[in-house]
Amino acid sequence: MEDWIDYYDSTHTIYASKLHRDVHFEVIARDIIGYIASPNAVVLDYACGEALSAAKVANACSKLILAEPAPGVRGRLVARFAPNTKIRVRSLEELRNMTAQSVDLAVMNSVAQYMTPPELDDAFAVVKRLLTPNGKLVLGDILQPDVGMATDVMALLKLAREHGFLWDAFVGLVRTALSDYRQLRTKVGLQRYSEAEMLAKLTAAGFRASRAPVNIGHNSSRMTFVAHHAF
Repeated sequence: MEDWIDYYDSTHTIYASKLHRDVHFEVIARDIIGYIASPNAVVLDYACGEALSAAKVANACSKLILAEPAPGVRGRLVARFAPNTKIRVRSLEELRNMTAQSVDLAVMNSVAQYMTPPELDDAFAVVKRLLTPNGKLVLGDILQPDVGMATDVMALLKLAREHGFLWDAFVGLVRTALSDYRQLRTKVGLQRYSEAEMLAKLTAAGFRASRAPVNIGHNSSRMTFVAHHAF
């Protein structure tokens, strides 16, 4: 995961434009809000990235914890949300020292693909300790083994057409093909799981889980899982 942390902590070109970036985070925030069961809930966004629409999520709960491994991104989160008393920014290591059973909803969206299987197991253990007995883990944007990059491209172009940045998306795809992202993706790769594999992994981590009917975010070819403590 360290190589990907360094990449996202750099000045990268993963978004086609500012509009693409803003829409991306707005869609994710909207979908996360759909999983918040109560305005009194404590929500954890694990490896949240820039989380530009986090204020909207915070408005729907009592407390939002943004946990981010990249120090540069984390610094920007602190500066951006300092006035918001409902948002706290933490490193992933700080989560290990948080009070057990203090989180009602934990979201790990578009994270698992950047982790090795042992790293993901460790993250599950951290989250499981933090979840209340009735707490919920939402694991989103899981890449499937038989779905290639072409499907991701089509999903991006569909989003771009709907939100008015189609030309920027075409230019961005060319730029990404020539960027460090493409080189890193080729060198390090991304973790992929079938539905059965991820369900087995969550079961082994002490959860009972099922696949959600709709993925978090714009890419419908990827999977989201909802997990609870396996009593």
